Amino acid sequence: MNLHRILRSTAAVLLCAVAAHSFAQDNKIRFQLDWRFEGPAALFLVAKSKGYFADEKLDVTIDAGNGSGNAVNRVASGSYDMGFADLAALMEFIGNNPTAPNKPVAVMMVYNDTPAAIFALKKSGIRTPADLAGKKLGAPVFDAGRRAYPIFAEANKLDPAKANWISMDPPLRETMLVKGDVDAITGFYFTSLLNLNARGIKDEDAVVLPYPDHGVKLYGNAIVASSAFARRHPEAVKGFLRAFAKAAKFVLANPDESVKAVRERDGLIDEKLEARRLKLAIASAIVTPHAKAEGFGQVSAPRLSLMASQVSDVYQTKTRVDPRMVWDDSFLPSKAELKVFPK
Repeated sequence: MNLHRILRSTAAVLLCAVAAHSFAQDNKIRFQLDWRFEGPAALFLVAKSKGYFADEKLDVTIDAGNGSGNAVNRVASGSYDMGFADLAALMEFIGNNPTAPNKPVAVMMVYNDTPAAIFALKKSGIRTPADLAGKKLGAPVFDAGRRAYPIFAEANKLDPAKANWISMDPPLRETMLVKGDVDAITGFYFTSLLNLNARGIKDEDAVVLPYPDHGVKLYGNAIVASSAFARRHPEAVKGFLRAFAKAAKFVLANPDESVKAVRERDGLIDEKLEARRLKLAIASAIVTPHAKAEGFGQVSAPRLSLMASQVSDVYQTKTRVDPRMVWDDSFLPSKAELKVFPK
């Protein structure tokens, strides 16, 4: 009898250990940002610092990134379970890797409008897209705005083949514009504008042509998940998105305070600068007319299909991008939880 009791106790302990290990695996998420710990990262870091992830019984690790393409690749490789990436980069991966066993999928839209824009100095005489004809345009080869320029050009009756592109490393982009080495550059609105400010250019001395204001209907960054992880741990993905929505509501209402969560991860940031960057991101990409019409976190099927077609053409993917392989809204929080825009 004692032996039976011992065996039963041992089995119970082993079952508890297995269950605890399984629970830990189910609730541990490795998350890859698209870029450094800057203002917009507050959307995720607030969810961590305020315990919203913990409330969902999730153990989330958030790492800085170095571009959307890398974020997509790292989620696809399994190095990360989820990430934040430009939807065009995700579409390009899917179009070029149709047989990949672990294709990432977008599960929540965050930047409903692409932050891509064209920047010039007023003294250049550039005021409208038509003024770009014959001008020297500068950007790194992988820049989202540069890669999507043919879509911008088509929407504004320009010939993309006549664009005279000058390539450079990202830190030199705004410097070359200020020095006059190029006539205009492409970049994210909330990045290049602040970089120009840092180089002595006032807002009133810059010309900004945001892509969404000039006929480009591309989506920007979305939260993506490994298809394998989402399949194995659907409740963890749902919990992550619920916590994120709660954090987004706080951040949109309290951007200055939210930047403190970024400071906790990188003590060298300029809080005032990053608060402005966050506010620019909110105004240009998150709380936009498109986002208000479609609902935070969500997409419009016709618009998604149009983007998939445009990316297939412009990025010359190996196969046409199927929008059904790009987007999965089954993990989204309730409509009530997605009401995050300030009144």
